Amino acid sequence: MVATSRLGKQISEIIATLNGLGAEFALIGGLALASHKVIRATQDVDLLADADLADVIETAVVSLGYRRLYRSIEVANYLRGDERLDFLFASRPIARRLLSEAPERSTAFGALRVISSEGLIGFKLQGLVNDPRRTQDLEDIRALLRANLATLNLDEIREYFRLFGRESLLEELLNATS
Repeated sequence: MVATSRLGKQISEIIATLNGLGAEFALIGGLALASHKVIRATQDVDLLADADLADVIETAVVSLGYRRLYRSIEVANYLRGDERLDFLFASRPIARRLLSEAPERSTAFGALRVISSEGLIGFKLQGLVNDPRRTQDLEDIRALLRANLATLNLDEIREYFRLFGRESLLEELLNATS
């Protein structure tokens, strides 16, 4: 059953638009948490999409009535009324791999590709490193570790923490979950 909430309608519209473009994309951010056994309230839609299609995606999103708040080569933020839509553009090898490997899952919004738990932890860590005030990202990482520890690829997660020089943070988080 597909969610018929306003958020559900927003997501359905975006999915149809991106599919119409032939764009490769996956759900990330707060809404992706539910596919990994973590529930929390969120009102924005966060997607990972191919950086090569950023201009085409923006044209399509603007045609749906969104206005650009910010755009760089790595991210874009849009707003339509109080509906927020954020894109992270996959251009680096790790992000491109995570996008290409994102499995399709059955979600409250229908079939949708969702980033892996490990990839979601990596993106949450990147958000926290980029802006330490983003304490929700740290809480999301904690929750993902707690809910999925038995099935996580810890080598992959360690590599993300190593990439950002935060190995000690990961050890602290893992010790707190065991």
